Amino acid sequence: MARLPPPPLCFLFTHPAHFFACGCGSGLSPFAPGTAGTLFAWITFPFLRPLFASDASFLVALVIAFVFGVAACHRTGRDLGVVDHGAIVWDEIVPFWAVLVFCPAGLWWQLLAFLAFRFFDIVKPPPARWFDTQVKNGFGVMMDDVVAAGYTVLALALAQQAIARLF
Repeated sequence: MARLPPPPLCFLFTHPAHFFACGCGSGLSPFAPGTAGTLFAWITFPFLRPLFASDASFLVALVIAFVFGVAACHRTGRDLGVVDHGAIVWDEIVPFWAVLVFCPAGLWWQLLAFLAFRFFDIVKPPPARWFDTQVKNGFGVMMDDVVAAGYTVLALALAQQAIARLF
């Protein structure tokens, strides 16, 4: 299936849902918009996380961002004529912020988290592929990346345990 070109920049400003669903513009990248959205999440995390008193309050905010994302991604997909258009990257951003909450401290761990999340998002292990192929709405768009985030957190925990046992 051919990749669709990103919408024009003005599309972001035709509805607030478009601005957020397209990752504040990061999803308009002509090359690997999902990776650009994940990179946006990684870059913004150090600025966003300190706004919350605890990991728990930040995770509550992420649940709200997820619910908002379901509606924003659904609206944006409908307006673009493709349920999970490549320019829609809020589904990468919110789950990757959650991954970073659970990520061990350090830039190398964050890099490993970034690479693992992109891997699981692309490969779509079960049930991510089911959400991607069978749930054709904003919920499906968001959930396949939540599953990728879960696999990423699990992989990081296993890697951390393996390293702890070696050293």
